[in-house]
Amino acid sequence: MARSLALLLTVALLMPVPPAKGQDSCRLCYADPSAKPGERPLSIEIWADLSFAKLALTSRSGGSAAVDAQTGSKSTQGDMIDLGGAPVNGRGKITGAPLREVRVDLPARVPMTTPDGASAELTDFTSNLPPHPRLDANGELEFTFGARLVVKSGRGGNYRGRIPISVDYN
Repeated sequence: MARSLALLLTVALLMPVPPAKGQDSCRLCYADPSAKPGERPLSIEIWADLSFAKLALTSRSGGSAAVDAQTGSKSTQGDMIDLGGAPVNGRGKITGAPLREVRVDLPARVPMTTPDGASAELTDFTSNLPPHPRLDANGELEFTFGARLVVKSGRGGNYRGRIPISVDYN
């Protein structure tokens, strides 16, 4: 009895399983219930990282620096000074369905750390996007973004972090 049950179980596990109903005909399935059938999915590509170039702290009380989303220019506050170098505003490209309005969400705060454990944060994110951004006739939209780097501990370093930017159809 045990031997026939084991054989039956083995045969059952080797039998092909048909796809769940509807999976075989779905080429572009979306989790978003408002997405239209066959609609081109949105994607975002960041092709220039946000960079503050060279900065220095003149004391242990900290300071901040901002990169402008429109111009890419850098400004400093508090005990942080600009040591030169070319700051870079972040640059991205959204692709999707032509002429569709999109919503781009920038984070409120992003934690930053150095290899030796110092911490800072990015705040005050801005972009050059209009209030109601829309993809062009090719389904593309390029944009720039900036933020403020806030260092409170008075420790310098090569700060790194990931900026989560999300995009969705409006």
